[in-house]
Amino acid sequence: MPRLAILSAGGDCPGINAVIRAVVRTANQQGWEVVGIRNGYRGAVENDYIVLGPNEIAGLLPRGGTMLGTDNRYDPASFPVEEDGRIVRKDMSAQVMANLEKLGVEGLIAIGGDGTMAVTRGLAERVGLKAICVPKTIDNDLPSTDQTFGFDTAVQTATDALDKLHTTAESHHRVMVLEVMGRYAGWIALYTGIAGGADVILIPEIPWDPDVVAQTILERRARGRMFSIVVVAEGALTPEGERVVQRTVPDSHEQVRLGGIGQVVGELIEEKTGIETRVTVLGHIQRGGSPSPYDRLLATQLGAYAAQLALEGKYGQLVALRQGKIQAVPLDQVETGIRTVPVDGPEVMAARAIGISFGDR
Repeated sequence: MPRLAILSAGGDCPGINAVIRAVVRTANQQGWEVVGIRNGYRGAVENDYIVLGPNEIAGLLPRGGTMLGTDNRYDPASFPVEEDGRIVRKDMSAQVMANLEKLGVEGLIAIGGDGTMAVTRGLAERVGLKAICVPKTIDNDLPSTDQTFGFDTAVQTATDALDKLHTTAESHHRVMVLEVMGRYAGWIALYTGIAGGADVILIPEIPWDPDVVAQTILERRARGRMFSIVVVAEGALTPEGERVVQRTVPDSHEQVRLGGIGQVVGELIEEKTGIETRVTVLGHIQRGGSPSPYDRLLATQLGAYAAQLALEGKYGQLVALRQGKIQAVPLDQVETGIRTVPVDGPEVMAARAIGISFGDR
């Protein structure tokens, strides 16, 4: 029986299991077997796998995270290996290919973000890996697809938190600042702020002035609105144009870990308005939980399409949502970089029209 392999790498997000389920069911329908590689490319080097059949994928659709596990610290091109009592890094790309060949795998489906795509492209170039990539991230910042699965669920989670902050903010006449994820793009903050009725949204794409934010809050109070809600993206810059970094992880693909801008914003607001201000950092709650119906649907479509391409031998592709359709994009044509929020895009324009401040005027 011919085989495909599948793995998930990088950060987890709601909907990965739905992709795995769709790949397995599509392949099984056409007489193929699927091997799940555990813990991303680490498992590909260490030959850590499980055969996925109907029993293994039962009940996966509503489950968050990834049943295969994931890891964002391992690139086969520079893999940590113990040698003479010390850790050295070696190119284990050939080992990945040897393991897949031993399993009888025709090709690999890799679920991941920009880092995973880069690793997969590298393996294809160095050792001829036949692969198809499925993009995923809650941040919605990948340039080759209109939307990533996981984003809708993250926004839903953050909006629910904002709804709860509204009630306590109104009760105590406070300013509530909610810091959300998103890396260097403001998609989660923007959508959450609009959906959750925020008064101020601060995103990386729009420089902001604390005096403008303070004025917005004081004007609300003058109108009898004794509380205010501020949503800030973790990648938003300080008024001085700097990013707030929580810590760095040298051996990770994503070495810089953002976090702390919410506290900076909260302190500035309290200093300039004299109004008690509290800060909530939502953190990894946004990456967990059951995927929304939309994310389940999008993940299923991407997984089924990826599997069909693999069964037809059409490797070297990224499956993406473009203009409402699932399409294949050659991996060597996938754009690099970050898809940021257009400052004159429809979401920002709608937010401005209803009176939401971005701190810039």
